[in-house]
Amino acid sequence: MRAQFVLSEIGVGLRRNLTMTFAVIVSVALSLALFGGSLLMSDQVNTMKGYWYDKVNVSVFLCNKSDAESDPNCAKGAVTEDQKKEILTDLKKMAVVDTVTYESQDEAYKHYKQQFGDSPLASSLTPDQMQESYRIKLKDPEKYQVIATAFDGRDGVQSVQDQKGILDNLFGLLNGMNWAARMVMALMLVVALMLIVNTVRVSAFSRRRETGIMRLVGASGFYIQAPFIAEAAVAGLIGGGVACGFLVVARYFIIDHGLALSQKLNLINFIGWDAVLTKLPLILATSLLMPALAAFFALRKYLKV
Repeated sequence: MRAQFVLSEIGVGLRRNLTMTFAVIVSVALSLALFGGSLLMSDQVNTMKGYWYDKVNVSVFLCNKSDAESDPNCAKGAVTEDQKKEILTDLKKMAVVDTVTYESQDEAYKHYKQQFGDSPLASSLTPDQMQESYRIKLKDPEKYQVIATAFDGRDGVQSVQDQKGILDNLFGLLNGMNWAARMVMALMLVVALMLIVNTVRVSAFSRRRETGIMRLVGASGFYIQAPFIAEAAVAGLIGGGVACGFLVVARYFIIDHGLALSQKLNLINFIGWDAVLTKLPLILATSLLMPALAAFFALRKYLKV
């Protein structure tokens, strides 16, 4: 097969169906941009999980005098020095515990003032109203329940709290948004495939005389179908290139020159350029193969050879 003939037929087909070709490029670009974005969102969530789960603590809050008067968990009174020593000893013996840090009432009051000093409640609190606590870093953040089972309801313990639960709610929201993006992506892929099939049908119909002559002179089926498949592949590849451009531009402006510079988000560990660059070959391969396969199966039905 002469490459010049195939290339000329590709150009003819793309020019004849310029509006539909443009629609294919746009739909492929949007769907694959959403596809790449959903993959990057998954990477971002996993990166944040690895970053934050490594830093979360389990807090064992101890009863104070105020709790002894109002909290059923502290009905036996405020925690004693012997109880604190016993709790600390038991914590250090547990295999799941990495480190244990004690926070006094004064330290808890200082931290509260730093975080919520502007709230009306902060001005009415005193250090003796704050709770002493043990902040535990676990070797495996998933093993929080071991600490909760061992110390919930124990004398001198007001409550056991896991910061991981707060993060799980956040990550659940992010995962929900990610799945929503994937659903939109799937819809856009269906639209793109339908446009590709219709484009191939129109192109095949407009050139039915040429293909008929080629059949008469004994041209093979692949020789006749190749220009149509190549047209769809080229249009898809252009759309894939546009999608890659979207992702690179979004990474540069949204993260490098947007979120990463925000003082409020400087504790978030954003994905790097390596995560983006590793997705680009997959997007380009998908943009090439998906239209080519769609065109191949469409031709089997609409272009009998």
